[in-house]
Amino acid sequence: MTGEKIRSLRKDQRPNKDEDLLEPDEEAATGTFTTTTSKSNNKSRASKIFSNHKLVKSPSNQQQQQQNQQSQINANTLSTPDVIDDNNKNPITRTGQDFPVHECVFKGDVRRLSSLIRTQNIAQKDMHGNTPLHLAVMMGHKECAHLLLAHNAPVKVKNAQGWSPLAEAISYGDRQMITALLRKLKQQSRESVEDKRPKLLKALKEVHAFFINVLHVLDASFYVAVPLLSRILPSDACKIYKQGINIRLDTTLIDFTDMKCQRGDLSFIFNGHAIPSESFVVLDNEQKVYQRIHHEESEMETEEEVDILMSSDVYSATLSTKSITFSRAQTGWLFREDKTERVGNFLADFYSVNGLVLESRKRREHLSEEDILRNKAIMESLSKGGNLIEQNFEPARRPSLTPPSANTISWEEYVAADNGKAPHLGRELVCKESKKNFKATIAMSQDFPLGIESLLNVLEVIAPFKHFNKLREFVQMKLPPGFPVKLDIPVFPTITATVTFQEFRHDEFDASIFSIPTDYKEDPSRFPDL
Repeated sequence: MTGEKIRSLRKDQRPNKDEDLLEPDEEAATGTFTTTTSKSNNKSRASKIFSNHKLVKSPSNQQQQQQNQQSQINANTLSTPDVIDDNNKNPITRTGQDFPVHECVFKGDVRRLSSLIRTQNIAQKDMHGNTPLHLAVMMGHKECAHLLLAHNAPVKVKNAQGWSPLAEAISYGDRQMITALLRKLKQQSRESVEDKRPKLLKALKEVHAFFINVLHVLDASFYVAVPLLSRILPSDACKIYKQGINIRLDTTLIDFTDMKCQRGDLSFIFNGHAIPSESFVVLDNEQKVYQRIHHEESEMETEEEVDILMSSDVYSATLSTKSITFSRAQTGWLFREDKTERVGNFLADFYSVNGLVLESRKRREHLSEEDILRNKAIMESLSKGGNLIEQNFEPARRPSLTPPSANTISWEEYVAADNGKAPHLGRELVCKESKKNFKATIAMSQDFPLGIESLLNVLEVIAPFKHFNKLREFVQMKLPPGFPVKLDIPVFPTITATVTFQEFRHDEFDASIFSIPTDYKEDPSRFPDL
């Protein structure tokens, strides 16, 4: 297994889909960053350097009484709608106690579940944000969980605490269940992409052909603590060509993993006319080889992912934008005025972005002391410029953990608990929390000839390529007027990416640039992590 594969798996645990500001696919459960908007609402170990950690355990009776009192006060002062849309496609029902599917899963009643499952909404969230699949996993009711998965219960969904069924499965420690959820998650992700394809192709067809030159630079805010890092953080000038329903992205940055960047000459091509299995291809222009990008993994690769998930922190971070504000940036010493400058060819108004808070949490109740010490050693090596291969890290097959103590909470107690503050189910929680404020700047130009909606359609296609995934999520926020020609995006707690749209022009291109050159040979294993 490559260092990239290991790192990418250690990053991926996210809160819900529309919260995913900083890292998109949910194909594992150990870490990435997300956003929560005002409407509601895990990859490398190197991303887990936090300070001011606060140890959080299951609340005591006294704490729960205090929470109940505070919740009652809030209930008396705020009117609560029957349903709250959490922007996660599955609204949380706030009134009424009728959750028949949840109840039979909670009680492990497989027979009743099988009779309800065809007529009830198995994606429904209860007052604590849990779906039936959450409860089945947390309580170790495997038959219920497998039945729900067989009927395509959603896996990419978060509860009120921001945890997915996959995260809860890692905590519980049943290997078979983790594997089943991981496979279903990947399947649902592929199906989601295919469902979006017709609409996406239609939107691309309506946009005139264009060329964009984008500069992407990473900047470390802890360069004092890690001097070498400021020298090795990569920058990349990406060129995007769009014509009809075809897109090409040229880049010189092959990868940035294990605190090392790998340079090259790559082209990613999306051919909207090809069948889905042949739509994406990556060209290595130096080696003159190409590889089709497939989203299916072998049995061995899936088992390796499970090993890594079971030996890593379950990590979740939310970039909260509930209190975000934009204020005009000022320039000048004596006479202050609004900052307006040219960015590339475009005149832009600069804004300060205030109120961005990264709230991060990581769970490790499923880890042994040996796991924690080894993970700490790997983190220290990465922070000093080492990599996972130097650590000789190759996770062994992890057996299932001993199940946690049997649940003693009744269904009545569970539903009677305050909304979003469910009694903890499963293994005793061991969680660390931290918060970090982010300062960012964004430059908006009203001269830019492309609209944000058109940009989002292009980014939707190239989002699987790490350069643009976070950008796509960031520009979905409600921004000041214009187009974001330059913006800062938090990538890790200590690293920010600055993205600059330096050049844009409408143009027509030779169709050959969207095809595989005739002298290139296919190499299915050129990029093993694609």
